[in-house]
Amino acid sequence: MKIILTHEVSGLGAAGDVVDVKDGYARNYLIPRNFAIRWTKGGEKDVEQIRRARKIHEIQTIEQANAVKARLEGVKVRLAVRSGDAGRLFGSVTPADIASAIKASGGPEVDKRRIELGAPIKTLGAHETSVRLHPEVAAKVNIEVVAA
Repeated sequence: MKIILTHEVSGLGAAGDVVDVKDGYARNYLIPRNFAIRWTKGGEKDVEQIRRARKIHEIQTIEQANAVKARLEGVKVRLAVRSGDAGRLFGSVTPADIASAIKASGGPEVDKRRIELGAPIKTLGAHETSVRLHPEVAAKVNIEVVAA
């Protein structure tokens, strides 16, 4: 199935890209979560609009990305969440929680869709996540999850 990505999807492409994927992946995952729309001849007009919006919001050069990376890696992020007696969380830490904690800690504003979690964060303690700033630059952010 041919689709137009509306958001960046790891391993697939960036917003505005036209890609071919398996029908089930598009129908069951990408389209319901608004990561993509079906490709049509009329949709080609949308591609250019999506690409222009992406250029406005993304970091333009590697130098800018490295500057933001230095700021991110210098910030100590502390996230207070509810937890049980054994140190397990009620739920898990989401990328949106991490993005708001980075901003609250004095770091730059980060889009939650650019935060990559290797595995769900469900325990207290120190955890490391990655933030994709540019296709060639990713920042490692250390997060300390504490009980609220």
